[in-house]
Amino acid sequence: MSPPPAGSTLQELAKRTQELWRPSPGSLYPALQLLEDQGLVRSVEAEGRRRFELTDNGRAEQAARPAGPLPWESMLGAADPGDMALNATPRQVQVAIGQVAEAGTPEQKTKAEALLTELRRQVYLLLAEPPVV
Repeated sequence: MSPPPAGSTLQELAKRTQELWRPSPGSLYPALQLLEDQGLVRSVEAEGRRRFELTDNGRAEQAARPAGPLPWESMLGAADPGDMALNATPRQVQVAIGQVAEAGTPEQKTKAEALLTELRRQVYLLLAEPPVV
């Protein structure tokens, strides 16, 4: 099975890590280029998109590695559940903000902006509190 198109690779990695890791094109594409330069992957054009697939050398390299959890499984296993919840919440808020921006009245948009400004202030104030021991 070949990997998803390169453009969707970013979203696929974010999905597999439950949004703990959202790589940027600036971090992913140089790594793919290095793998291509090493002859481990090749890029192919499919449906107007650039895709990457393992070469024979890449499959041999993969087969030579010891079996173990997939990288995103290791990341999730080591993740703090509080961090995961904290990372998921802003994305849910972003969806709500998008709805207000699209369908809200000018008054609702003003209230939403005030709420978010206050929220940002309150979150920074958390850092000023002494740690609970």
